[in-house]
Amino acid sequence: MAKYKAYFYKKDDIGLLFYDIFFNLRFESNTSKDKSMQEQLSQINQIIAEIKDFQADTKDKLETFKSKYIGKKGEVASLFEQMKNIAAEQRKAFGIELNRLKEVAQDKFKELSETVEAKTQVSSSKPNDLTLPPVPYALGSIHPLVQTRARIVEIFERIGFTQSEATEIEDDYHNFTALNFPPNHPAREMQDTFFIEKNQTSDMLLRTHTSSVQIRLMQQQKPPIRSLMIGRVYRNEAISARAHCLFHQVEGLYVDENVGFADLKQTLYHFAKELFGKDIKVRYRPSYFPFTEPSAEIDITCLICKGKGCNVCKYSGWVEIAGSGMVHPNVLENCGIDSEKYTGFAFGMGIERITMLKYQIKDLRLFTENDVRFLRQF
Repeated sequence: MAKYKAYFYKKDDIGLLFYDIFFNLRFESNTSKDKSMQEQLSQINQIIAEIKDFQADTKDKLETFKSKYIGKKGEVASLFEQMKNIAAEQRKAFGIELNRLKEVAQDKFKELSETVEAKTQVSSSKPNDLTLPPVPYALGSIHPLVQTRARIVEIFERIGFTQSEATEIEDDYHNFTALNFPPNHPAREMQDTFFIEKNQTSDMLLRTHTSSVQIRLMQQQKPPIRSLMIGRVYRNEAISARAHCLFHQVEGLYVDENVGFADLKQTLYHFAKELFGKDIKVRYRPSYFPFTEPSAEIDITCLICKGKGCNVCKYSGWVEIAGSGMVHPNVLENCGIDSEKYTGFAFGMGIERITMLKYQIKDLRLFTENDVRFLRQF
């Protein structure tokens, strides 16, 4: 460049002519680049305005937007290719504008995509045909254990029994000692009972029967008492078709003056006839329980074989449903009730056992598996 300037500064006419021509061309070149930069910025602003105004409610229109603006041959890519025609000192500012255009286009494409997808989902769903009959809601059924419990309560309420409840976490006194269990009774061992805490002053455990509710009721209420105790109980047993670590129990207690064993027999006889039918046969077998004296177990005719003998009744024709007896005088005295003045009877049965007999269910585990196919039968 220096040699050309040296040549142009010669004072001859030809040199001056070339000097004027060269610098005029250079000025015109710079002016054209500035003009190109302004045109490109104007074009960017125009494309941004078009993008913001673009509307697409179908996949075809969305594809048109993509190919026109953000595709490989779209306008955004075309402007990036023209970066080489921009003056070096102006490329930074031009690049910033291009990136702004690219972000606007991508955000708009994302917005349109969500709109089209939402409309596609709505249109793909079948319209409601108001001429079709209504589809009924699928109603669930009451669990068989709940049905049996409700029926038991209904039978006893008609002869004057109320309902009593208490906590499922008990102490040793209310669960064993007050019920006349001896200190070395097997039920007090870890292999039979779920103990939460064992210490010298008070053992805490999950109750093994609802008899503890009887103790609390007799401590709080004086005779006459006629009540049912229903709830969950827990025993440390292996789960099988005939046993479970968790089951439901219903117990009854009647304490008043001149209550005898005949009252117990007629009460349970009435219950069996009401629950299982008038043709059911009932028998009482002598037994032993720490909290009753005398004690008896109640058997009914096997509902599966009708007394002929099967594997459920161990081919005896009879099935045990409950244990019962006259409340032991020691239990009454432990609760502050005069055993010389008052007597009473108590009974207890597992709701699972009653339900299995009533509906001829052979596996105890079905009650807690929550199999819909099983529950729908009831």
